[in-house]
Amino acid sequence: MTLALTIARRELRGGLRGFRVFLACLALGVAAIAAVGTLRAGIQQGLTDQGAVILGGDAEMRFTYRVADTEERAWMQRVATTVSEVYDFRSMVLTEGDQALTQVKAVDGAWPLTGAAVLDPPIPVAQALASQDGLPGAIMDPVLIDRLDLAIGDRFRLGTQEFRLTAALTREPDSASTGITLGPRTVVHSADLANSGLLASGSMYETRYRLLLPPGADLAALKREAETTFRDKGMRWTDSRRAAPGIETFVDRIGSFLVLVGLAGLAVGGVGISAAIRSYLDGKTETIATLKTLGAEGGLIFRTYLWQTALLAGLGILIGVALGALAPVLAAPLIEASLPFPADIRLAPLALGEAAFYGALSALIFTLLPLARTESIRPAALYRGGDGTRAWPRKRYLAALAALALMLVGSATWLSGIPELALGAAGGIVGALAILALAALVLRKAARRLARTRLTHGRPATRAALAATGAPRSDATPVVLSLGLGLSVLAAVGQIDWNLRSAIATDLPTRAPAFFFIDIQPDQIDPFLTMVRANPAVSEVETAPMLRGVITQINGRPARQVAGDHWVVRGDRGITYAAVPGEKTRITAGSFWPEDYAGEPQISFAAEEAEEIGLKLGDTMTVNILGRDLTATVTSFREVDFSNAGMGFVMTLNPSALAGAPHTHIATVYAPPEAEAAILREVTKTWPNITAIRIREAVDRVTEALSAIATATAWAAAGTLLTGFVVLIGAAAAGERARIYEAAILKTIGATRRKILASFALRSALMGGAAGAVAVLAGGLAGWGVMTFVMDSAYRFEPLSAIGIVLGGVVATLVAGLMFSLRPLSARPARTLRAQD
Repeated sequence: MTLALTIARRELRGGLRGFRVFLACLALGVAAIAAVGTLRAGIQQGLTDQGAVILGGDAEMRFTYRVADTEERAWMQRVATTVSEVYDFRSMVLTEGDQALTQVKAVDGAWPLTGAAVLDPPIPVAQALASQDGLPGAIMDPVLIDRLDLAIGDRFRLGTQEFRLTAALTREPDSASTGITLGPRTVVHSADLANSGLLASGSMYETRYRLLLPPGADLAALKREAETTFRDKGMRWTDSRRAAPGIETFVDRIGSFLVLVGLAGLAVGGVGISAAIRSYLDGKTETIATLKTLGAEGGLIFRTYLWQTALLAGLGILIGVALGALAPVLAAPLIEASLPFPADIRLAPLALGEAAFYGALSALIFTLLPLARTESIRPAALYRGGDGTRAWPRKRYLAALAALALMLVGSATWLSGIPELALGAAGGIVGALAILALAALVLRKAARRLARTRLTHGRPATRAALAATGAPRSDATPVVLSLGLGLSVLAAVGQIDWNLRSAIATDLPTRAPAFFFIDIQPDQIDPFLTMVRANPAVSEVETAPMLRGVITQINGRPARQVAGDHWVVRGDRGITYAAVPGEKTRITAGSFWPEDYAGEPQISFAAEEAEEIGLKLGDTMTVNILGRDLTATVTSFREVDFSNAGMGFVMTLNPSALAGAPHTHIATVYAPPEAEAAILREVTKTWPNITAIRIREAVDRVTEALSAIATATAWAAAGTLLTGFVVLIGAAAAGERARIYEAAILKTIGATRRKILASFALRSALMGGAAGAVAVLAGGLAGWGVMTFVMDSAYRFEPLSAIGIVLGGVVATLVAGLMFSLRPLSARPARTLRAQD
């Protein structure tokens, strides 16, 4: 190893000219992964450090549609130094001429326990919420103020209670803990809602009790005690260790996905790395043959160039890590200011180490085969002018290559935290590379055959382009592989993004209702239905009684032990009751109870979700409703379609099981967009307590989130494409000597510069077109897979982006190829041909 290192070090004295593409490809791939890891670590650190501020306290106890009872309040007072009660619910803000959906936060005098609310004008929260001229004060999100054209001092209503706007809420310290809301925020005193009609029995709201705990309090022990004490009362616990689990999960998942896109970039760069090493070693054939003539063994040759590769890979990884770490850190002020939750972006050693690890493995994987072939170079190659290599290296190198590839895939699967996605991405990358390699092989063979047909007679430039494309040392393979994989990622992103937007903008409005109306009191439901059904614009109305409950046990065991982390047991679920199945209800198994049934409680459960959690007919399920446990037997399964934004319940019970339970009704109203404003005004004017959720506005909120994800993914895909372009430039630079020789031959037989340039352009266009065509196929397959199996939605091929991908591939290869066509065009044929002697 010492001798090999000495030889490697001496050879590197000549500079890094042959390794520029190697370094650029490796550095770009590592930088992308390092940057994503640094951002993810910064957000996670911010969420951890500011957990109490995000949550609004050291811990939180949350209840659905009820307040804490005497026992629960006594426990909170015992363990906490301060307790703050917050109501959270949706309602309508009503002004003289307009109305809008808002997420109301009704607070007590202790809010916020931690952090600070920033208001405009900058006044204390207590002053802003105090009564002025007999009207209670209120704080409102600036977005909602602008939408309703309000000014400070104006009046508005929540339910039947009138408020005065006193300040704009520019910063809400605990907003991240409540997740995505369907409307901008309004903050009022909870005592001021006593006569609003919004918190009536059965209304849909949550109460959150924020706790400030004594210093050194054991959060884990308190969580266990609370969940044990109130296990059957529907209480949910959150503490500052994971103040915003939804955000953490989202950041982890999108970060992991972007790291996988970065690995695709490394795979693209790996093609360039392999080509660069192969080209460099081709230039070292005489040196290697000379060393073998002097007695050097194959192992020494291999170790020598392995040392060179390792030293240069270390340099490339160092550059990539530095770029990936410094870019987010330097941009930290802008990034942190733009995020709706705290972030602490700084150097993240673990994230940088992960990026370096991926870079080292990728470099070794893509250089192992070219390096292994150096063992096969024979001394005779020095005199015969051949490369003296065998087609494949020894089996031990192939075994090592397979082990390294498995290590890379295994590491990505383990570190990503999303094994299915990681394995799918790895399979997609390998599959795309295989398809692209096959396409490159077909292109070369087809070009070689076409070059010999009559189609090229009298067209020397065309024949030369086809012959060069099909030549044994053609750059078609690295070009198609690198550009094709980058374009495949971009094509997949384009297809998925277009299909998601199409599903939202085109499909959903034709099937979804215009409104969800909630908090309809039992004495309001009949006049409500009479009013909306009398409107000629309303095509359909559906209504159902509505409660919320938490599934706590299945067959006497904790629900999470049976169902795992399935969404139906993660929080409270919608529950309804019915004496008979609805007109559209389809029973898939079991039987519905008789219309006059009054026996033990029975449940009709959603069929698909029941299959997913392993529920069978005859199983028992315990549901906590308003703090009380209700155990019922599963007697039937129903087909429930949640995809059309209509009314669907996981659980339907017989009416007698819920007799006496306070509840409200919900309704879905189907109407064209032009009728929505009139319906909304009529309903809210008549019943101010009823909350209307406009489906199109909810869809817009989802679209915004999807757009942000698509933008981030597109930037990551663009990074992959940039790496592919670097590989293109490297391939074009490596083939410059061959083009000089071709140009000399063509000039000798009478070709003009224009024809020679056309020949080079045709060759580039062929390779770019092949890469683009395969990318469209691979991107389409990836888009179909994601839409079908992940999004559970229909897939339609989008042709415009596909055409753009093919044209982009052609343009990219033309630009890269023509950049290195000037020297071949200007070279003198005589000098070039004499040099070949």
